[in-house]
Amino acid sequence: MNLEDLVKNIINETAVSLTEEFDRNFERKAFFDQKWPTEKHANSRGSQMLRSGKLRKSENHRVSGGQINWRSSLPYATIHNEGGEMEVTEAMKSFFWAMYYKASGGASGGGGKTRVDKLTKEAEKWKYMALMKAGTKMKVEQKQFIGWHERVNSEINNVVADNMIKYNDILKNKLKDERSN
Repeated sequence: MNLEDLVKNIINETAVSLTEEFDRNFERKAFFDQKWPTEKHANSRGSQMLRSGKLRKSENHRVSGGQINWRSSLPYATIHNEGGEMEVTEAMKSFFWAMYYKASGGASGGGGKTRVDKLTKEAEKWKYMALMKAGTKMKVEQKQFIGWHERVNSEINNVVADNMIKYNDILKNKLKDERSN
């Protein structure tokens, strides 16, 4: 193993190790030790970040020129990871109405009317969002799953240390072989 191979090993092993750690953030419902904010409206289908698993599965990395970049193909990944405000659009309102009708499915009072007294908290949440005016700013709390943390630094240090030990052993064996010849 030469020095170039050592660097490649360190980068590739770091990418794999950190990708696993970032994936575990979804299980932890936290960015390492920083818990995600609790959801204001309970949902029968579970945690917002884990419902479909699309966000978790979309996470991938790319190694290029000694750098590792993580990204997601999903348009909402950044707003969840960083938090912020987003503007409600007509398309979002349509989605909210669809989710409202889905969540209130068993609350029909006949004649197509929904009985308000039987709405679930989840249905109420979707109705509230569907009634927002297009252009309204909606706050999305940060639920970071990728980024810098002291644990990231620790993982990198572990990978480097392990590889340096292996490289040191290779060099020792190479020197022994040269001495015996």
